Amino acid sequence: MKIKDLSSEQLERAANMLKAIAHPMRIAILNYLDNGKRLNVTEIHELLNIEQSTTSHHLGILKDKGVLSSQRKGKHTYYFMKHDNIASIIECVNKCSG
Repeated sequence: MKIKDLSSEQLERAANMLKAIAHPMRIAILNYLDNGKRLNVTEIHELLNIEQSTTSHHLGILKDKGVLSSQRKGKHTYYFMKHDNIASIIECVNKCSG
């Protein structure tokens, strides 16, 4: 499928996903969630060395815009990439910025 074949709604969703990703902390979060990894808020905030509330805020944005999904297991909610192709976007960004 080519960009010209996408509806205006699909283009709007894609743009919103890219806007959500376009933040240094959110790119870092997605880097930790590559290869199908699932992490909870505590694990992510410890990896990034930022406040748990800040981590939750970023995860909420990524989930709201369709970048991440979550699954509750016991007391914890685990976050993971909703679409495998998002990892390709992050890989491209990493290569282009290096």
